[in-house]
Order: sequence, then C-alpha cells, then structure tokens
Amino acid sequence: MPVLARSWRWGRLLLALVVTAGLPTAATPSVRAATDAGAGSIPQDLTRYVNPFVGTKKTGGTSYDGGNTFPGADAPFGMVQWSPDTRSPRPGGYDYTDHAIRGFSLTHLSGAGCTAAQDLPFMPHAGAVAESPASAPDAYLDGFSHDAESARPGYYGVTLASGTKVELTATQRSGAGRFTYPAGSTASLLIGLSGSQRGASDARATIDEARRTVTGYVGGGGFCGSGNRYRVYFSATFDQPFASVGTWHDGTVTPGARRVGAATGKGGAYVTFDTARSPTVGVRVGLSYVSIAGAAENAAREQGPASFDTVAERTRTRWNARLRQIEVAGGTGTQRTTFYTALYHSLLQPNVFDDVNGRYIGFDGRIHKARDGHHQYANFSGWDIYRCEAQLLALLAPDVASDIAQSMYNQAHQAHDVWDRWSVDNDFAGVMNGDPYHSILASIYAFGATDFDAGAALASMVKGATTIQKTGARHVERPHLADYLSLGYVPDDASTTLEYTTADFGIAALAGRLGDTGTQTTFMKRAQYWRNLFNPASSWIQPRSRDGSFPSPFNPADGKGYVEGNAAQYEWMVPYDLAGLFTAMGGDDEVVPRLDEFFRELNAGPAEPHAFLGNEPSLNSPWVYVYAGAPHRTQDVVRRAVNTLWGPGPGGEAGNDDLGTLSSWYVWSALGMYPQVPARAELVLASPLFPAVTVHRDGGRSMRIHAPGADADTPYVHALKVNGVSSSRAWLPESFVREGGTLDYTLSDTPDTAWGAAAGDAPPSFRGGQTPSRHHCASRDCRAGRCHRHPGRGRHHRPGGCHARGHHRETGIH
Repeated sequence: MPVLARSWRWGRLLLALVVTAGLPTAATPSVRAATDAGAGSIPQDLTRYVNPFVGTKKTGGTSYDGGNTFPGADAPFGMVQWSPDTRSPRPGGYDYTDHAIRGFSLTHLSGAGCTAAQDLPFMPHAGAVAESPASAPDAYLDGFSHDAESARPGYYGVTLASGTKVELTATQRSGAGRFTYPAGSTASLLIGLSGSQRGASDARATIDEARRTVTGYVGGGGFCGSGNRYRVYFSATFDQPFASVGTWHDGTVTPGARRVGAATGKGGAYVTFDTARSPTVGVRVGLSYVSIAGAAENAAREQGPASFDTVAERTRTRWNARLRQIEVAGGTGTQRTTFYTALYHSLLQPNVFDDVNGRYIGFDGRIHKARDGHHQYANFSGWDIYRCEAQLLALLAPDVASDIAQSMYNQAHQAHDVWDRWSVDNDFAGVMNGDPYHSILASIYAFGATDFDAGAALASMVKGATTIQKTGARHVERPHLADYLSLGYVPDDASTTLEYTTADFGIAALAGRLGDTGTQTTFMKRAQYWRNLFNPASSWIQPRSRDGSFPSPFNPADGKGYVEGNAAQYEWMVPYDLAGLFTAMGGDDEVVPRLDEFFRELNAGPAEPHAFLGNEPSLNSPWVYVYAGAPHRTQDVVRRAVNTLWGPGPGGEAGNDDLGTLSSWYVWSALGMYPQVPARAELVLASPLFPAVTVHRDGGRSMRIHAPGADADTPYVHALKVNGVSSSRAWLPESFVREGGTLDYTLSDTPDTAWGAAAGDAPPSFRGGQTPSRHHCASRDCRAGRCHRHPGRGRHHRPGGCHARGHHRETGIH
C-alpha cells in the first residue's frame, strides 16, 4: 500500500455539463449483497454474493485503515470504473460515512493507499448553473442515503436528495449512464475536466450540438506525490439534443460557449435538455489513453446500439463467468458474500489499457499496438500484488496474467530496460521500494501462464537488476544498487535489502525454468544476501550500517530501516529460504515461540512487534509455522484472521486492499492454501473454510476440495488425501497447480499436533542451484547430537551446511 507520500493539495478543475430531463424511468433492480441465507448449493447468479461496498468504510485513524475500495460500475479488468466520489476525499473516491456526493468519475484505483485518478466526474444537478462550480463547488454537492443506493458487479444506482436518480454501468472501455430528474426541475449534469484527485496539468473539452457530443481530454498524474503523468481522452454521446450549452473557467460562467480548456485554473462546460422531451437522459461515454477517436470507437464497438439495461446485463454475465471459476458449496451467506466480494475485488485491476483496435500509449510516449489477440494492461501495484495476487490471476486467468507479464516487459523495454515498482497508466510512479515486477513475472510463469516473451523479459530483468543508473535519472529501478552489490546489503535499510533478495530469487527461478543456469546461479547467490542482515547476537534480521556494525540498542518494534513495518514483521520475509532462516535463529524450538508471540495480535499496525495482516509485509507470516513443524498453528492463525479481519460489510477489509492484494489473500486463505514463495508454485496448506470447492481452470485442470463439516470453527486438519493418496504434508507440489487434482480433508475443532509435524513433511526451501532444501537443523536435532555449533556463532549447524533433514532435487518435489 503506497502511503509514502502523505500530503498534497486537493485541487479540482471541474468541467460541467448541464442536462435537462424529467420524470423517473423504470428502475434497474436493486441488488445488494446476500445476507445469511443458510447453507446449500450456490445459485447460478453469483453476483448476488458480491457487495461492492465492502472496504469503503474507514475502520480506524491511520492511513492503513479501511479498504479504500470504490462501489461503482466496472467490468472484469476494466479500463472504466464509473463510481461516486463523496465530499470527503478518499483514495477510492468514496467514504461510506459521508452523505454528500460531488461527482461520478470514470477512473478509480481500487484500494490504493494514495489518491489518484477520479478523472472526468459527471454530476447531475437539479437546477441551473448560476455560479461557477470552480468557485462555488459546494453548490453542486448532493446528499444521499444508503437506503436509496444499490450496487452489484457492473451496476451502481442512487437516488440523490434532490430527487435525481443516477444509474451507471460499464464495459471494459466505456460507460453508460442513465440520469432521471425530478419532474419540473431544471436538470443539469456536470462533467469534471479536472476534478481529478491530483488536479490536472491540461484539459480541453468541445461541445458539438449537431452530434450531441462532448469530447476532450484531461492530463493527470502525481500518484502518491510522484512525477507520474498521463492523458485520458473521452467521448460522450447523449440520446437527446441539447437545449443550451455553456462553459466556465475559474469564477466565470460563459453561456453559449462551446469550448473550454486551460493548463491552469478550474474550468468546465455544460449543456441542457428540454425536460418535456423525455423523463431521462442517457449517455454513452468512451475512454482512451490514445485519442478522442479511440474513445468514441471503444464505446461504439463495446456498446453499439444496446440499451442501458442490456449493457448492464452483459457485464453482469461477464462477472458471473469470472466468479464461477471458483464455486463453493456450504457455508453461510455471510461467508459466501465475504468470499465472492474478495474474489470480485481481486479481478478489478490491473486493467486493460489498449483500445479495441489494440493501440496504446507506451512508456516512451509513443503509440504501440498490442499483439493480435492480446492486450496491454496497466496499473501495477507491484510492491503489493507480487505476494499472492499475481499467482491468483495466473491460476484463474492465465491469458490475462500472460498479457500482464508481457505488458510489464513492454513498459520496461520502452524505458530502456528500467523496471518500475508501482506504475500508473503509461508512466513511472516509482513509489514503495524493492524491484517487485521480477517476482511477478516469475510467479506468473511458474503458475503456467507462459504466453509472453519470457526470454526477452529475463534479459531485460537482468539488465535492470545489474545496471547502476546515473544520478538524476527520472526513475531509478534499484536505488543504492552499488552498495547492494559491493556490500551485500543496502546500508541502514533492511526492508529494501529483503525486497531486492526476493526479486533476485525471482530472476534466478525464471532463469532456471528457461535453462539459463549461469543467470540462475548468479542471482541465487544474491538471493542469499539476506544473511548479511542477520545479527547472531540478537537473532534478528536488522538494518546494518555501512561499516558492518548493527546499531544498538535494538527494538523489534522499531520501524527505522523498514517500510510500513518493523523488524518483527520483516523477520519472516525470506519466503524462499525459511529453512536457512530457522537454522540461523536456532531451529524450530526457537522459531515457534517467537511466532506465537508475534501472533498474539493479528493486525497490530506498523509500530507494534506483532502481526500486521492489514498490510503486505505480514501476509506470508501465518504460513511460516508449516516450515517449523507446527501446521496446526497456521490453521489456527489463518482461520482467526479469516473470521475476524474480513467481513461482508463496508468495514470488512483488514487494510488497504491495494488493487486486490488483501482480497487475494482472503481468497487463498478461504481455500486453505497459499503461494508462499514468489516465483514458485508450491502451495502451503491451512484448511478450507467451505465443505466443497471447485476451482475451474482451462484444459480440465480443475482443483477440487472436499472437506465435510468445514466451517468457521473447524480449522484443524487431522487427515488429508491428495488425489486419493494419504498425505501428511501440509503443502502441495507445483505439479498440483500444473495438473489439478483433488484434496480430501478430515477436519476437527481440536488441533492435531502430529499431522504435518514430522521432519520430512516441511515444504521446500531454496538455497542455490537446482537443490531445494526442505528442512533445516532444528534445535532438537542439536540436542540429539546430530548438529554442531559454528565456532563463535552460538547457532546450530549441521556438517555440510545444516539444511539437515534431507536434500531433494528439483525433479523430486514437482
């Protein structure tokens, strides 16, 4: 969640469009999230179990609280997110506790920690435009009640306090709006050219009365205070002729004007309709990041002559197709709503960025064309989604995931092999730390989504991870890379070092799959740089000074040297070599008590030495117990988090959703499995929340889970069969993801401390080359005389490297 940039001015340049309409039309059915309806089979319409309001309510007093989601209309991976923006500014545009709306803008980021987008707000107003919306914006606010509001996937509707009814739906690249005004009113509709949350650097609009269109563009950017810039074009076509038109700029309203635009100031345009002609006004709006013509073509080809209701129903059908990829049986209505809403949020972004003709603007500012049958995607919350969302997308939508990987490579290639960390539209934002896109591409490939130029991407990744960029470069892929390469760590910065080592493991893993053993070996060595931050005196991973010393005194709750967390929360961020970490810490008997203390709180925030499951650095930590021979504790912690930190209402997100990351964590956790190691496809197991689950995948590679009696209070595994064969391992090999299969669980409300606890049952860790090591030297082995101590270290080691309980070659664990 990017919250590095904390302050800015909320400038708005509103462009308004005024429309006159009349009496109410037939209402689109109000579909809210399902409540507890009891157990049973899921009906065909799974959208009834999606509540788009989940995550729209701030749950505390910090920037990490609340999902920052939006409730408006969107298609799966859609470019258009047509959604209400309340008076109180929020990163998602909508604050559930606010009861005044300032506009319905066409672009949103779902769950980001910084404000962005919210471009081109449309705002109906039951009155004339007498004052400039630039100088008197409050005159155009309208109140609303949640009782008069409804949302479902692909549809949002609300009746405002003025009596104006707003209905919105969307295709991937366009939106359809239906506005119904109270009888006898002067009906006005305001469209904001520069109502964007970070303001506008340039904006233009033109009203064409003959064609009944308003077209133009807005230049926005500045995500999280960065230098990010983009330009988004729009073309809006109305179903009624205009009665009058006008514009404003700053404090001046100019009736009759047909053009407005400025690089500075606040401006807008308006049109009106004769309310006697029809009770409603319909509008079809296309978006494009290439041109006005592209925006018009996007709307024309995706909507055609279809009615509003038809467009909404088509999008609902598309959502059902996506949601049905995971079918659950049993559970309560509350559990199903929480689950399917999380799945819905996982499938919103990244989003399509090319036009229907395949054209898009690249990172070099030039027009490119996506490969035939493929699409360019944008808005990559890299620091967040590499942990579990990219893997979920590759599992469910390998075509989309492959295009996402290709899109990331396209961006880097267009920028001379410089990779971003968190990109918005077609420009660098560079917020957060690390080099996460490498892990994303490697994970997508590992999960079987391989339809991208992986070889060229690998070469570009290596170049980006080894090139020390010149001082003053607009975007530096790896700040302090020279120190990282010469010292083996980034001085005074533990979190960046750990992010770099994870990225290096991703490069090594992808290189290994592509047969590039030289690159694999080089980057596996770099992936072990985490050891340079392990302080044997404290038994913690700590920031380290340039002179090699560890600052003292040390407090695990101290956030200095960490991003959005502290030493206690980053201790477990060596997901690919937990065996090595445990050996350094003294073995399982040292690790498990520390984990127990860590999970005394589940969502403690960044300043406490406990878990912070509302933020990304802690997401892998509940699954760590499995590597330490205590899978029953993973089962307990994961289920407590699922039961208490997520829910079906507006406050039902554990933290900022970060473009679907926390929602993806919930989906994996409710399935009882997790992709613990970025760039790998093994799945570490907890237990399923539902008695039966089917994950539908291409080519008949479905994953089926049978868990009779599963519910909120039966998290403990007593037995497991994998494809009909009993297994004592709380993890699945990559072949299960690749080929599919069946899991049969025996569950209980009491823990089985023996299941999955044997030395040979731990998941693999990876130290180098083609030899994953499953196990490490536990302190009980040392007491039995099977290990020796490294002189002067006080840590337990086995002769020959102390990954103690057996080595297994790569081919032996697939």
